[in-house]
Amino acid sequence: MNSRHYLLPALAAALITISGCAVTRGQETVGGYVDDTSITSSIKARFVDEHNVDASSIHVETLNGTVLLSGFAKNSSERSTAEVIARNVSGVRSVRNEIAVRP
Repeated sequence: MNSRHYLLPALAAALITISGCAVTRGQETVGGYVDDTSITSSIKARFVDEHNVDASSIHVETLNGTVLLSGFAKNSSERSTAEVIARNVSGVRSVRNEIAVRP
């Protein structure tokens, strides 16, 4: 009975450790995942700093340096400003702008 109390937490810790090191979403390396996360964070931070972009309405995802912008913009100027910001972040290879302009 006592060994069961020690085995279960040890097994849980091992699974968490192993899954924490896993590369996800098609990245080839952990470094690639970290780079994508850094790109996404940089873009979101620049959206917050830019008063012409509503950071809470535009979603950013990055995979292998390709950025996907989605969500809603108030006008075409906000949509294009978001794309320009994303393109100017270091490490971005390409940008897919799927932001819809609200009528």
